[in-house]
Amino acid sequence: MGLTAKDTGGGGGDYEIIPEDTFQGICYAVYDLGTHYNEKFGKSHHKILICWEIPEIRIDIDKDGETKNLPKAISSRYTLSLHEKSNLRKMLQSWRGKAFTNKELEGFDLLNLLGANCMLQIIHNVVGEKTYANVSQVGKLYKSIDRLKAENPLTSFSFETDDQLPENTPGWIADIIKASDEWQGMGQSQSHDSDGEGPALPGDDEIPF
Repeated sequence: MGLTAKDTGGGGGDYEIIPEDTFQGICYAVYDLGTHYNEKFGKSHHKILICWEIPEIRIDIDKDGETKNLPKAISSRYTLSLHEKSNLRKMLQSWRGKAFTNKELEGFDLLNLLGANCMLQIIHNVVGEKTYANVSQVGKLYKSIDRLKAENPLTSFSFETDDQLPENTPGWIADIIKASDEWQGMGQSQSHDSDGEGPALPGDDEIPF
């Protein structure tokens, strides 16, 4: 396994944001953010980050002296738990269009999400003078829409299997991971070349992962 979720029994910047609508999305990155203490709730939680690209919405990015036209990306954080009340379990079951079996609840590898297509419902939240695009719901890909391959490299990080971050990890994600209890306990430097290939894309069956 790579990044395992279980039922443990326990309870933007200056750019045009993604508009409110429903879009085809492709998961291209899954990051284990580690455990962080939440002062508001007085508890520590193990968090993950799931990243999707939206092929319909494009952006030009300058990299290494070259301009590339790539899909815009959006991400969402979840507590690493498949408890019946957890947001992660609800989201994954909506994405699958199918409830988890008891066997799957013993340990579901989240790296199976890499390359999986879905439908993303985007809503806007206004905080002060800023407006943020957020993932409201994740559902199965409509049957009338062809599955696409991710244009970004499939990327993952898990404290279960990795001790260094992929080289292409965005700085803001790296900062969150390095502030985690797990990373602080490792006491290592981070620099790692990612092959960018990831696992094989899912087949043509009804369940995307």
